[in-house]
Amino acid sequence: MSTRTPLTVGFIGLGHMGGPMAANLVKAGHRVRGYDLVAESLKTAVAAGVEPAASAADAAAGADVVITMLPAGRHVLALYQDEGLLAAAAPGTLFIDCSTIDVADARAAHEAAVEAGHLALDAPVSGGVTGAEAGALTFMAGGGEAEFTRAEPLLAAMGKKSVHCGGPGAGQAAKICNNMILGISMIAVGEAFVLGESLGLSHQALFDVASTSSGQCWALTSNCPVPGPVPASPANRDYRPGFAAPLMAKDLGLAADALRASGIGSAFGIEAAKRYAEYAAGAGAAEDFSGIIRMIRQQNERNETAS
Repeated sequence: MSTRTPLTVGFIGLGHMGGPMAANLVKAGHRVRGYDLVAESLKTAVAAGVEPAASAADAAAGADVVITMLPAGRHVLALYQDEGLLAAAAPGTLFIDCSTIDVADARAAHEAAVEAGHLALDAPVSGGVTGAEAGALTFMAGGGEAEFTRAEPLLAAMGKKSVHCGGPGAGQAAKICNNMILGISMIAVGEAFVLGESLGLSHQALFDVASTSSGQCWALTSNCPVPGPVPASPANRDYRPGFAAPLMAKDLGLAADALRASGIGSAFGIEAAKRYAEYAAGAGAAEDFSGIIRMIRQQNERNETAS
């Protein structure tokens, strides 16, 4: 599969992430036939050069590769098994699922695809909407080496880096582990800024110290949760996502489920999942995940009042 070889790609799920990803495939010279249940999402994708399909099965028919970007594992499995997506594709079609789903669901989807005579790869992404629009995503892939090699040119058109993490489900495992690190880090950074505020330390001073010393991390230097130090961070746009808090809550929930199933006692991972679930269910429903600092600050203020 050469980067110069135009492919026919069926793309199902053209929302905030899938739409820009499909558009970048079109820019790379591929023919993309797309479908989404939301008419407005499909309309936006069509404006970017995606050909509209009448259904998910219609998008898969005649495609060399089928890419899915869906909310949860149950949607992927239903589409594969119950809604005829696998049956609609020609034998040997490569199915790439870029959704973030449970590892067990990813393995079940892989098995279903293989049993139907196809190839499969789970390839969740990191980078958010900004990365999807810029073609700067990181793909974490699980599946066979041959499948990964075949998918690489398409992944390169949508992202800046692709990592083959291992067998089926390994991409999903890498994604939830990575986002557990990120979620815990953002809470720690938020708590540090709230502590600094209570001690009379300016945001800029704390940033200047921590960003160039041992407290340095992506949550601080790229997605700083307070306005000012990092002009491009969502904090300067009233926490407009970015990477939305409900998505972080979802990913941390998957990580927490995996921790419990594995019998690993990760107090920080479990606590981060609880705190993001609370935030996403309230004020954070439409905010970037870095906005959790506001919940931290409010809880601190309530504690001070109570004492």
